[in-house]
Amino acid sequence: MSDGGSRTVRAGRRRVEIHRPDKVLLPGDDDAREYTKGDLVDYHRAVARYMLPHLRGRPLMLDRRPDGLGGPAFMQKNTPDSYPDWIRRAEVAKEGGTVTHTVCDDTATLLYLVDQAGVTLHRWLSRADDVDRPDRLVFDLDPSGDDFEAVREAARRLGELLGELALPSALMTTGSRGLHVIVPLDGSEDFDAVREFAREVADTLADAHPDRLTTAARKKDRGDRLYLDVGRNAYAQTAVAPWTVRALPGAPVATPITWDQLDDPELHARRWTVENAVEQAGAGPWSGLSRRGRSLAPARRRLAALRG
Repeated sequence: MSDGGSRTVRAGRRRVEIHRPDKVLLPGDDDAREYTKGDLVDYHRAVARYMLPHLRGRPLMLDRRPDGLGGPAFMQKNTPDSYPDWIRRAEVAKEGGTVTHTVCDDTATLLYLVDQAGVTLHRWLSRADDVDRPDRLVFDLDPSGDDFEAVREAARRLGELLGELALPSALMTTGSRGLHVIVPLDGSEDFDAVREFAREVADTLADAHPDRLTTAARKKDRGDRLYLDVGRNAYAQTAVAPWTVRALPGAPVATPITWDQLDDPELHARRWTVENAVEQAGAGPWSGLSRRGRSLAPARRRLAALRG
């Protein structure tokens, strides 16, 4: 239901008031229309059952755009006091103090964050009840330009290497330019150990293909090579959440895909949007991924043998 400048939606046992649902948050582009806050509410209601398993229990950082893309962006870590009591918080340590992050465990919270113009949700790779030990490892395949064929090639090579290490992996379009390759972990190691392993994997791949891949942190050192970014595998770092909307024209969505879809000639980083991502979600591209978390110890031994 709506009432003047607001709309009330039901989410489980709660009702969430959506203020100014007709406000445009994301402009259109050559291929897509503009999207209002109400459009984003409808999308998140439809995708919630697929998205929430990847958010529950994890501290979040929000990319908020209260005035749309034309206004300022707020990268919000700390939960405002104005948020309702029923929204879960997680207080985690930072240098010199703590930060109280929002945790999204249910649809009502998800819709409340959309009402706050939280367009993009960035999640921790660990859970609030064990923040020091990640259960996800992420490789960010970041091309120097908008060359998706380079991303596709890098993903294949990384997938083959992870296969040699007997590690399960999954793919996700970022909704921007590249792909994320995600490895589920058993949460037995801390961030430093996980990041070190990820760096060794990336270095192994870059050393094998130095003309195409790099782990150089400085852009000036990369040239036109694709950057294998493992920097998200660190304490308090975040990665875009599966099924989240990116703050870009046309409302592209960070979308899980299958490895078979990597061969689709129509695939690119912004292939799915608010308009069609729910169809991909229903296809279950990451079915069973959360149950496949592995220890890195055997993979570390295999990698050492490969590197000689």
